[in-house]
Amino acid sequence: MSVSSDPTTTEPEGLGLGLGVSLPQADARAKTEGTFPYASDLWAEGLLWAAILRSPHPHARIVSIDTSAAVEMPGVRAVVTHADVPGAATYGRRIADRPVFAAELVRHHGEAIAAVAADHPDTARLAAAAIAVEYEVLEPVTDPEKAFEAPPLHPDGNLIRHIPLRFGDPAATGEVVVEGLYRIGRQDTAPIGAEAGLAVPRPDGGVEIYTASTDPHTDRDLAAACFGLAPEQVKVVVTGVPGATGDREDPGFQIPLGLLALRTGCPVKLTATREESFLGHAHRHPTLLRYRHHADAEGRLVKVEAQILLDAGAYADSSSESLAAAVAFACGPYVVPHAFVEGWAMRTNNPPSGHVRGEGAMQVCAAYEAQMDKLAGKLGLDPAELRMRNVLATGDILPTGQTVTCPAPVAELLAAVRDFPLPSLPMDSPEEDWLLPGGPDGAGEPGAVRRGVGYAIGMVHMLGAEGTDEVSTATVRVQDGVATVICAAVDTGSGFSTLARQIVQETLGVDEVHVAPVDTDQPPAGPATHGRHTWVSGGAVERAAKMVRTQLLQPLAHKFGMSTELLQITDGKITSYDGVLSTTVAEAMEGKELWATAQCRPHPTEPLDESGQGDAFVGLAFCAIRAVVDVDVELGSIRVVEMAVAQDVGRILNPAQLATRIEAGVTQGVGAALTENLRTSRGLVRRPDLTGYALPTSLDAPEIRIVKLVEERDVVAPFGAKPASAVPVVTSPAAVASAVRAATGRPVNRLPIRPQAAVVTG
Repeated sequence: MSVSSDPTTTEPEGLGLGLGVSLPQADARAKTEGTFPYASDLWAEGLLWAAILRSPHPHARIVSIDTSAAVEMPGVRAVVTHADVPGAATYGRRIADRPVFAAELVRHHGEAIAAVAADHPDTARLAAAAIAVEYEVLEPVTDPEKAFEAPPLHPDGNLIRHIPLRFGDPAATGEVVVEGLYRIGRQDTAPIGAEAGLAVPRPDGGVEIYTASTDPHTDRDLAAACFGLAPEQVKVVVTGVPGATGDREDPGFQIPLGLLALRTGCPVKLTATREESFLGHAHRHPTLLRYRHHADAEGRLVKVEAQILLDAGAYADSSSESLAAAVAFACGPYVVPHAFVEGWAMRTNNPPSGHVRGEGAMQVCAAYEAQMDKLAGKLGLDPAELRMRNVLATGDILPTGQTVTCPAPVAELLAAVRDFPLPSLPMDSPEEDWLLPGGPDGAGEPGAVRRGVGYAIGMVHMLGAEGTDEVSTATVRVQDGVATVICAAVDTGSGFSTLARQIVQETLGVDEVHVAPVDTDQPPAGPATHGRHTWVSGGAVERAAKMVRTQLLQPLAHKFGMSTELLQITDGKITSYDGVLSTTVAEAMEGKELWATAQCRPHPTEPLDESGQGDAFVGLAFCAIRAVVDVDVELGSIRVVEMAVAQDVGRILNPAQLATRIEAGVTQGVGAALTENLRTSRGLVRRPDLTGYALPTSLDAPEIRIVKLVEERDVVAPFGAKPASAVPVVTSPAAVASAVRAATGRPVNRLPIRPQAAVVTG
């Protein structure tokens, strides 16, 4: 099934609850009214305030740390450094290489040196500033290419991972060859609410941490190791998450907070400034990509050669996983008989890189789609037609050797955006000046504006990869006609809480469903990444709800001498196939308390081998976007007029929520294409604030047309649904760049696009 209209207006007839309906989010009203409890709103009796001292240098040797001036300040209750960490001195989700506090070396600008707890936030900040640190400033390594030959920045060396992918015949060549060098900038997640948290000591010597974690059990385990405590002595309670696209996964704010609470015996709160937020959490990997594409005279791809270099910054974080995605998807959603890709992730003295939506896949999409535009130009083919001749389909083989077994309607997606009517041209009149790039007060002239149309197709993997054990546990309990879902899946804005309600409503016919707050006393559900909670946690909720459904129906089925499969629940009523039984769910539930716990674990994957081969991914999702831009070729200013989106969604679970996720993903991608770049100079972050880092506003957001949603269910997914938000983030920057190339004839080989790259002279 395909949906060609705006999904926000699509409502299944006769349904008011359950899957497929635009059920509003339970917390929507609280968020709009400002009563939603974020971590920065928390309070406790006897509260102390924390501040962190951060390095002003990207690379330096610490000669000495003198905390005496801070300790002696009135109101200061504790000062902690690396010497005060009772357990593991380093942490990390895959590789424990990042220190809680720098001990001997500083490896990036903003690295934590010490933390202070005081009775007032200003006192805490003044005390942190009073800590005297003597540095021996060292030459920073900021170019990942030079990191290969540079002295080791870390005991583990500068190379985090190298993946050589070998697929097909290395001697294969094509009649037409194009090459390109591409650079992708450092995009920040720029959360609406900066990091914040509250740590409260417990009588048993443990600590409770209240924060907007997206992976509370991993955060608990990392913190407990650093505290020298058993995991059960540390509890992480998830507070309201003000949206997350990766920034909530760094426990670097939580561990110092817990240390201070344990040291003082008092609750301690930390609310990061915007500058601290930019300096402290991980960013998208800046990437250097070299490509060579071979094609035959008809435009069919023969071979792709690529070199991909990720700048991991000072520590490993998720760089290994990001590199795997980049290398595996280096050829894009195209059939490529021969592929040879080299990928590296390198440590530098730049800010740390980590998980951001579509990591790895976004960077290579910008490069391989630029190569497709070059091929089209060299062959004299329409860019959409060239892509159509090469698109991937179900049953094709990826360069990793994995067969695409999930639905892959790439040709259908591309055709949908290609055939969608183009937007009209603005009239050359004063009333339409606001449509010019730069707006009504800009210096642009209508005669200098050129329109461009560009295309891009992107792909992402679902769930974890390379052998990640994906599992989630959920409990569904029903009492007095009210259902409660207990699952440690954090809703980061993805709408999982709403989905869980819809699953239970549809399975049990219960109207009132509550989702319990998340903490680490519940069984683990894993991180909120790659759309995994829709699949894995949603699957666990569905299984638990079906077990409760069986408990509910078994007595009725036994009474009437039939199996439970012959009974159905619809619109709050239980009926049998022959109409003999008809009762309401409320009547059947009366006086009962039913509950069940279930797990969901998708089929396993495997790591890529020494040749980059292996079934590393559970499933794939695809998106095609046509971008229309207006470019002032004298000034280089760019206005994105329209983004036409066709996406492979598997199944629409909540139409309004799905549309919102796609629109948000496209907008984030437009930011990466045009404005978002956390700039550094010799490792120093320049202007780490929201004036120096240019996020797209509502005035920058283009018209987003969701022209087609392909509902071809993935049979291995619990609902057949696919992740919605990552793949438009991956695809939209490449589409915008393609449109700018079409408008200007310039190569556009860097993101974000600099004004000078869009200027046409002569």
